[in-house]
Amino acid sequence: MPDIVHDFSINAPRSLVFVAVATPQGLDSWWTLRSNGAPVLGAEYELWFGPSYDWRARVTGVVPDSQFELQISQASADWLGTRIAFRLEGASGITKVRFAHSGWPRPNDHYRASSFCWAMYLRLLKRNLECGEIVPYDKRLDS
Repeated sequence: MPDIVHDFSINAPRSLVFVAVATPQGLDSWWTLRSNGAPVLGAEYELWFGPSYDWRARVTGVVPDSQFELQISQASADWLGTRIAFRLEGASGITKVRFAHSGWPRPNDHYRASSFCWAMYLRLLKRNLECGEIVPYDKRLDS
């Protein structure tokens, strides 16, 4: 199975990066249009990207300020059962993010498009934490 992986640094402490990747308020500032959930093992997250994209995921890994993982339970067919994971490392106010979206069934067009979109979204995460920038949802893949 193919995986999407991205490693990059953010000039922000791990505690702030964790909030941005593991809480609804954080996710809504760079990825989702609206989300709901709690970073607690087994909790369900609502990931809303619009009327046709009302997705769900379950928290399958959480270590405050170090790790957050979701397994997708309701989404487009290619995303079902995949895992989105953030591993956070570092100190002194610089966080190395090791991102993976694993478990794709095949490297098809949807996989390729998602790989590109993740790079764009993760750039928005970095810009949000380093510069306070919040791009309006409908412009996020244009920036």
